[in-house]
Parts: sequence; structure tokens; C-alpha cells
Amino acid sequence: MSNFVTRRLKKLTLKETYVRFFSTLKYALYVMFHPADGYWDLIHAKRGSYAAANFIVILTLFTQIWRLRFTSFVVMNVYWEAVNIFKEFATILLPLAVFCICNWALTTLFDGKGHLGDVYMGTGYALAPYPLIQIPIIIISNFVTRDEVAFYTIFNTISILWCAMLLFMAMMMIHQYSFGKTLLFTVFTIFGMLIFIFIILLFFSMISQGVSFFVALGREIIFRLN
Repeated sequence: MSNFVTRRLKKLTLKETYVRFFSTLKYALYVMFHPADGYWDLIHAKRGSYAAANFIVILTLFTQIWRLRFTSFVVMNVYWEAVNIFKEFATILLPLAVFCICNWALTTLFDGKGHLGDVYMGTGYALAPYPLIQIPIIIISNFVTRDEVAFYTIFNTISILWCAMLLFMAMMMIHQYSFGKTLLFTVFTIFGMLIFIFIILLFFSMISQGVSFFVALGREIIFRLN
């Protein structure tokens, strides 16, 4: 009897988890068209979830790969054999991670209300328009002529600008900043990202040189001993 009750409780908990996930994922559609109210409730009314944000980020990653693989050569000529999937993932994940860290670090110093998790969640939800627009136009690209490529370009641009607008609104609502202050800290975040990347590259360069020095030193010692 106790095992039956335990299994029943697990099923109910699992069902509630799935219901919660699909509810928060569906809420991304509301955020897309009502970013001000949507992002406020996303964080403060707990309408969002990390699971949904992770799903949108993963879907964005695969959409980028599908875009390179299945977009018509009329629209975009890609040599698929030369595409490195992990590199393509990194071109999205690394800027996303650096943006979240730099934005949180800067806004924390200047009365920003959002936590690092809030910044990540808001950024994840801001990516929602990308797969929703890109997947249909990837399919449509295989049926357009060269004269109709402009329509693909327009919708491709809309998907990117829409994501940028949502990201801006996310930072404004999450940190409770004014429009001007959000714009200012967006610029600061971009500069912070550049500095962060420079420091990381410098660090790994120094590590690489240090390793090379000790390897060369070790070889020299072995050569002298022999």
C-alpha cells in the first residue's frame, strides 16, 4: 500500500512539473508581445522558470544549426562539411554567458534589482522570437527564387531585432531602471564584455606561454642529462 501511495505521489509530482514547465514555456509567447508586463511578472510574479529558459536557449542553438544545414543555397550558401557544430554552439553560448555575468556584475554596483539567475532567465526568454521566426523561414527558403530572397532577409532581420528589443526590455524590468539608465548600462555591458573577453584571452595566453616554457625547460634538462 505504501509503495502504491509513493508511486502515485511521484506521478502527481511529475505531472505538476510538466504542467509548470509547459505553462512557463507558453508564457514566452505573452512576453514576446507584452514585454513590459511580461518581464515584470516573469520575475516578480514567478511566471517564468529556468527549465523554460534552458529549453529556449537549446532550441535557439539547434535552430542555428538547422539554419546552416537546411536553408536553401539560393538564400545562403554554406559549405556544411566545414561547419563545426561545437563552434557554432559556442558563438551563441559564450556571448550569452558573458553578457549575463557582465550585466549582473555592473548593475549590482548601481542599484540593479535583478539577480544573476533573473538576468539569465530574462535573456533566455528574449531569444524566443529567433526559433519561432527562423524555423518557418528556413522551410520557406527552399521554395523562393532569387528575386524573393529579400523577404527572407527581412524576416531574418526582424527575428534578430525582436530578440534585441526583448533583451533591452528584460534588463529594464528586471533591474527596475528607466529607459535612459537601461540604455546606458547596455552600452556599459557591451564594453564590459569586451574587457572580460580580453582578460580571458590574456589569461589563457599567459597560461599557454607558461606551459610552453616549462615543457621547453623540461626537454632541455632531459637533453642535458642524456
